[in-house]
Amino acid sequence: MPEAAGADPLDTARAMWAGDPASQALGMELLDLGEGRAEVAMTVRADMVNGYALAHGGLVATLADSAFALACNSRGRTTVASGFDITFLEAGRLGDRLVARARETALRGRSGLYDVTVRRDSDGVPIAEMRGRSRALVTARGQE
Repeated sequence: MPEAAGADPLDTARAMWAGDPASQALGMELLDLGEGRAEVAMTVRADMVNGYALAHGGLVATLADSAFALACNSRGRTTVASGFDITFLEAGRLGDRLVARARETALRGRSGLYDVTVRRDSDGVPIAEMRGRSRALVTARGQE
């Protein structure tokens, strides 16, 4: 969407975040938001661990995806994921506060590329690395 004159491009990401019950249900907290970047935190609860008492990988990926979504919607255009790849480096554990930092690495037309690092907050150890691909939607009037 083209941004209206004087409109804050971050409003698109803020509105998306305000209407995101999945991230809210997982207790995610928005720490930082700027054009092309976002930082989101989540504490691993008892209902977020797998059968080995480790943070469930799908929930770590969800944290990374939420930071990615905020970063790629931070330029005032409604944007969705076209895909992502994630690599798990370390295990998160019950009680760990995980912080996902997303940053835009490329933006060409309606397509974007974002890198997200998920770290354990207590010691800064990387838990996962994700690369996300985004696509801005076209409005009904054919505008970006």
